[in-house]
Amino acid sequence: MNATSSTGRALTIQSHVVSGYVGNKCAVFPLQLHGFDVDPILSVQFSNHTGYGSWKGEVMTGDQLWSLVEGLETNGLLKGYTHLLTGYIGSASMLRTVARLVRKLRQHNPDLVYVCDPVLGDNGKMYVPAPLVGIYRDEIVPLATLVVPNQFEAELLTGSPIASEDDAIAACAALHAMGPPNVVLTSVDLDEKRCEQRFKITVPRIPSYFTGTGDLCAALLLAWSDKLPGQLGRAAERAVASLQGVLRKTAQAQAEAEAAGKTGIGCRELRLVQSVEELTRPTVTEEVQWLE
Repeated sequence: MNATSSTGRALTIQSHVVSGYVGNKCAVFPLQLHGFDVDPILSVQFSNHTGYGSWKGEVMTGDQLWSLVEGLETNGLLKGYTHLLTGYIGSASMLRTVARLVRKLRQHNPDLVYVCDPVLGDNGKMYVPAPLVGIYRDEIVPLATLVVPNQFEAELLTGSPIASEDDAIAACAALHAMGPPNVVLTSVDLDEKRCEQRFKITVPRIPSYFTGTGDLCAALLLAWSDKLPGQLGRAAERAVASLQGVLRKTAQAQAEAEAAGKTGIGCRELRLVQSVEELTRPTVTEEVQWLE
């Protein structure tokens, strides 16, 4: 399926880096390719992502976010949003302001689609203060149309470890019980192999380390679920195909750089601009497996 024009307008609130690809740098371009008008708000603005040895920049506060909201509302610009996407939010005040914003946007558009990437951490390491877990669980996740945690984030939100496919299904059920009608675990590493519409997509592991993959995945899920309403499994299939295509192209570029004697974190930045075909016309090789 090719990407087609959307009539949607998306507000996306997450991190921004001057150099590299994480947060809004991973979200805005793919959404625009899929026909969305995209308005980004930068929860942080850093020189580069924090995987580098150092970084500089600024962090937005909840009051600063609300000031932007008031400016948009004064000029009648809050009325047109069809979608909201949130990613990295680093403080309690900012996160609670996001909850206020969701409610305000739904006053203008009760059908607003809110895609929540609850960025808490990954691989056993938290990126944000611990109190944000409870705020996400009690105040943010219940407002979401689609929530897209990784395995570690789902474990934090539900309070239960995920070590098997049954655990993953139970975690999805627990997240559904919090309010969101749609849940996608964006990465789960399980030892065993073995709607409500429950599905999984098994993908090959690419032997490299990437940043921004969760941010890109959330944006792609928003785009494809808009094109395939009521078909979350098929939308996830295409989002995963796009993501895998970008990662393969990035890994290839990294290998070529290393062969030329170039090393460093910059060689692992996602090759988004070079992946227009993968983002808009992905080749699906890993299909949805429906679960009972």
